[in-house]
Amino acid sequence: MPSIAQRLYRGEAGIDFIGRRKTWYLISLAILVIALLSFLIRGFHFGIDFQGGVSFEIPASAASSSAVAEAAVTSAKTSTGLRAHVVSTQTLSSATGQKSYLVRIDPMGEDQANEIATQVANTLKTPQKNISENQVSASWGGQVTSQALIALAVFLALLIVYLAFRYEWKMAVGAIVALAHDLLIAAGIYSLVGFEVTPNTVIGLLTILGFSLYDTVVVFDKVAENTKGILGGSRYSYSEAANLAINQTLMRSINTSIIALLPVAGLLFIGAGLLGAGTLKDLGLVLFIGMMAGAYSSIFLAAPITAELKEREPRYKALAKRVAARRAAATGAPKPAATSKSTVTVTKGGSVDADVDGDDDGETVGAGASKASGASSTTSRPAQRKRPGGRPGRPSGSKRRR
Repeated sequence: MPSIAQRLYRGEAGIDFIGRRKTWYLISLAILVIALLSFLIRGFHFGIDFQGGVSFEIPASAASSSAVAEAAVTSAKTSTGLRAHVVSTQTLSSATGQKSYLVRIDPMGEDQANEIATQVANTLKTPQKNISENQVSASWGGQVTSQALIALAVFLALLIVYLAFRYEWKMAVGAIVALAHDLLIAAGIYSLVGFEVTPNTVIGLLTILGFSLYDTVVVFDKVAENTKGILGGSRYSYSEAANLAINQTLMRSINTSIIALLPVAGLLFIGAGLLGAGTLKDLGLVLFIGMMAGAYSSIFLAAPITAELKEREPRYKALAKRVAARRAAATGAPKPAATSKSTVTVTKGGSVDADVDGDDDGETVGAGASKASGASSTTSRPAQRKRPGGRPGRPSGSKRRR
């Protein structure tokens, strides 16, 4: 007996993705509600590139921990009489393995930032050249945000046009809903975790859109192949053909997702977690969550939504009725009797009822017997076999004369 992996690989698992679509909708809705609540309650922790401010990079040789570095900056701004507060503290690791701490405070003038850098150097008893200072304007962060939104709008517009021409608009709707689902889930997890929103986050969001679209198009290709010319028959409804397509591409989707997630998991858990490369966690988290959401939505949302929209068309409703009627007729048909005897019955009126297959269904194969005047009897005789060309052959069971 084949294993579940083999059945998945051959598309024989028979999982009812389309029939259970309401279950998948409820799961996605629950996750989206949690994400939206996080947006409203926790919000997002925007980085310096979006809000502006001043960042001080302090080497680990001068500060033993991120808490020491943050305390030094806090003490420096207090002694200078500034009211700016510490926004975030981040641990960085360079390619050479040197660790440093990045402390960001609110925007201020260049002279004030230099004064704080001097005080931090004095507090930590390190040369001022070791304290790296960087100022970012809030207007630059606004430009980054607007450019990211423009890129997202252009991407979605091109996506709708491509899918509408390549397939149809209902598939475009399914793909757009799946992409919106992936973006909202990735953003919700980002809000819950509290990671800083940086340009890396925006790059990661645009990347997961491409991955989700790729997986969705793979499923749509198989759906289009299975449903081609389906209206001319009555074997499968549209939903059944789409469900078969998902099962046939399921193993490919799983393999693609695992292969794509392995390097991203290494980036997030090893690079940012074990090695302390804090700049990688922004990109790693959004890619990891977004790719998992994209693999889920292409199977459990995009195709089921498309099938639901298609089943509302009158022609596909009629197809579903034909399929149901055909199966009902096949289920209710009488079973043939286990016999091989063939008989021909001459009935009143001269018609001939031939039961060739022994199922006693009274199939009329022709007329050729005459009845005697006033006769109303029936006789049985062996059925004759027909030769090619329609000529009757020898009666069944007779011997050839030599």
